[in-house]
Amino acid sequence: MAAKKNESTGKKAATAAAKTLRSKTASKAEKTAAASALTQVGNKKVTGKKAAAAAAKVIHDPKASKAAKTAAASTLTQKPDKPAGKPKAKSKATPKTKKAA
Repeated sequence: MAAKKNESTGKKAATAAAKTLRSKTASKAEKTAAASALTQVGNKKVTGKKAAAAAAKVIHDPKASKAAKTAAASTLTQKPDKPAGKPKAKSKATPKTKKAA
């Protein structure tokens, strides 16, 4: 199990999340990320996979509002750290070396 984060949604992010949830034009992903951010106000809950995926989508959406992106950023900040796993295999490509002139 991944370690818990020691984060919670701050006042600015909570205000942005509430604004996003009230918006009639906010997408489902924006509202999911905002709801996750509001759920984490005043406690140490962590972001689930579905909410993290929605938040990442919002962050990369050029049409998303500033409030939605603020809420999404807060949601991603509270995503659990990945557990330490096996190290990645080294690439088989040979490093390029400079030729002597």
